[in-house]
Formats: sequence, structure tokens, C-alpha cells
Amino acid sequence: MAFFSKINSKARATESSGYGTNPENYGGRFINKDGSSNVSKRGASYMNRISWFHTMLDMPTWKFLFVLFVFYTGINFVFACLYYAIGIEYLDGIDHTGPEWLQFGKAYFFSAQTFTTVGYGHISPNGFLTSALAATEALTGLLSFAIATGLFYGRFSKPRAFIKFADKALISPYRDATGFMVRLTPYKNTNLLDAEARMTLGMGVEEDGEIVNRFYTLDLQLHNINALTLSWTLVHPITEDSPFYGFTKEDFDRLEGEVIVYIKAFDDMFSATVATRTSYTFDEIVYGAKFDIMYSENESNTRTILHLDKLNSYKKVDMEAVTSAQILK
Repeated sequence: MAFFSKINSKARATESSGYGTNPENYGGRFINKDGSSNVSKRGASYMNRISWFHTMLDMPTWKFLFVLFVFYTGINFVFACLYYAIGIEYLDGIDHTGPEWLQFGKAYFFSAQTFTTVGYGHISPNGFLTSALAATEALTGLLSFAIATGLFYGRFSKPRAFIKFADKALISPYRDATGFMVRLTPYKNTNLLDAEARMTLGMGVEEDGEIVNRFYTLDLQLHNINALTLSWTLVHPITEDSPFYGFTKEDFDRLEGEVIVYIKAFDDMFSATVATRTSYTFDEIVYGAKFDIMYSENESNTRTILHLDKLNSYKKVDMEAVTSAQILK
């Protein structure tokens, strides 16, 4: 692992990053690409360190539906086993002379009918234990569907920042110098107002013979816009006050560091503030490139078209002339 031995003295470190300063006790990147914290918690039981509500709301849709399917089929299988253990003869409407697997299958579907409170009526419980079990299952089904309905509504109604970030950050020509650039864009039909951006650089720095994590706030050319409707390229000018001042392509290739990007905006549909974040490690920074414009007018020049497929589109540029001009200046 390579560390920077001497960073720009004019760059001021921040103490409010929320991350540790000891790189030996910190593994991997600070923030995952999807914005989640790259932290695993230990020292407590699994149930005490997991919020099932947050987990069910944040998991991908396919996984959420799969969990519901597994729970539905699994709990009905458990109740079917209990009905079968009590005795199929206590379920009126089931042929007791048929194959065992067929009798169990009918007990399973009776369980599904009871769990969902559908109750077609061609099979009914007979006896105290079976009736009590059916009543318990009906109550369990009502409570389960109430929870599932709440989760569905929570996932559907949760305010989200539907914002995508470019896969790569760029070091590009900016005015008469260079700039660190990150591009983002909204990708849903949402109205985001008062969008605000912040950037923080985290990297290992050698100080007094020791390696410590230091975090630096990267000043932006524009950190707030009134409306986020098109793409927005965040630009950190690499001036004498920047921690990137004096960095070369070889430095980005050799060193390890991470730029964390925070975005928040006001969603007028939900009347709520939404937020998202991502990060770029140094190996995800392209030195000497420029983003392509990702919007244009339509044929009749009456509407602007935002080309979401061009979010990651960029072209290489010659940085030698820019670097030479910066050194001469």
C-alpha cells in the first residue's frame, strides 16, 4: 500500500468525516459504490444488530419478493406438517385412502387457504386440535399479510433520490488549470429542487513517521443548484488550496485514496429531502479525460432530450499543455 508522504500544506484537513484515522484498523474503501457504508458490525447477537424493517425496505425487489415467497411456502409447509401429524382424518373432505403424498398435498393447500382466509369450504377441520390449529394459522396469516402490506407500501412510498453517478471520475482541463470532476443525473420523472453537493477526500498520509487517515473537504466550483433536471458535473478546481495540487497521473496510479460524494435535494412530490452518496477510489479516476455532453434538443427544437445512456461517456484529452501552463503560472 502506497501513502502520500507530503500533501499540499495549504489543504486543510477536516475532523468531521465520521471515519477513523488509523488506516491499519480500516479495511477497504470507506463507502461502497451504491452508497452503503463498508462496515460490518460484530460484538452483538445477529438479531440485535439487524433491523429487519430497514433490511426489507432496502433490499432489491427480486430479493424482497423471493423472501416473501419463501416465507409463504415455508410457513404453509410447517402448518401442513402439523395438520398431518394430528391426523388427516381430522380434515373433512380429504380422501383418507389415497397416496400419502397426495393427502399431504391437500393438507398443504388447506393450510394455504386457511392462511390467506380464502376458505373454499371443500376441506374443513374436525376436532378440537385441528380447529385450534386452523384458528391459530388464520390469525398468523392476518398478521403476516398486514406486515407484508406495510412493507409493500413502505417500499413503494419511500422517498428516494433517483440519481445515478458516472462510473468514473475524471481529471479534466478546467479554465486555465485542471479540475476533479464527477457527473450525476436524475433518471426518473422526479422534480428535485435545491440540490446540494459535498465532496470529501480520504487518504493515508505520513505524518511524523506514522501513517494516518486524513480527510479533506474538496471545494466545489458550484455546490448548490436550484433545480436538478439535467446532468450535473461537480467540479473541484485543483488550485493551490486543493489537496490534489501537484498530483500527477503517476500519483493517482500509485497511491490509495477515496473521494466521497454526498448529494441531497428536495423532492417536491413527497415534500421531503432525499439524499444519496457514492465514492471513487483512485483507481476509478481517469486522468486526462472530459465528459461528453449528454443532452440535446429534439428535431423541432421544442424540447430537451437527456440521454441517460451517455452518463459514462467521455473522451481522452491532452493534459500536457494544461499541466505545463499550470507549472509556468
